[in-house]
Amino acid sequence: MDLGKNYLENSISEFKKLKQLGDRSFSQIKDEDFFWSPDEESNSIAIIIRHLSGNMISRWTDFLTTDGEKENRNRDEEFERIFYTDKDDVISRWDKGWKRLFETFESLTENDLMKEIKIRNEPHTVIAAINRQLAHYGYHIGQIVYIAKHLEGTGWKSLSIPRGKSEEFNKAKMK
Repeated sequence: MDLGKNYLENSISEFKKLKQLGDRSFSQIKDEDFFWSPDEESNSIAIIIRHLSGNMISRWTDFLTTDGEKENRNRDEEFERIFYTDKDDVISRWDKGWKRLFETFESLTENDLMKEIKIRNEPHTVIAAINRQLAHYGYHIGQIVYIAKHLEGTGWKSLSIPRGKSEEFNKAKMK
């Protein structure tokens, strides 16, 4: 298999896993939990989603041809607390951002990987830009999972291998 094709397929797979972590977290919390934050300086799940969506739409729109920080993006506004009406609005933003990302990936080929793009006028290869976004999204989705798990408490259903089940999981995988 071609290295570039493998990289693109793996990147798509990793982005899908990140999206699933968020989706599976959302399914375990109450609607009002999207708007909870521990203090004024911390972000709620809704704010993190608004930021991720804004980032995705900015970065992945015209990915190969325009700077990833679009002039019409208002990043500071993404962190304001006055913007949401309900959970459906939050999920709609989440889905819109991911849709843009996956549509862009459908158009990329292994020949694009070493092309230079810019984010805030800083040059990146396409590979570097993809890696940057994987790390950024993983960071924020980890925050989402942490908040959701905190709010759900003992009712939380593990998104990976549950505590105390590693040996059982490994044995099942080795069969």
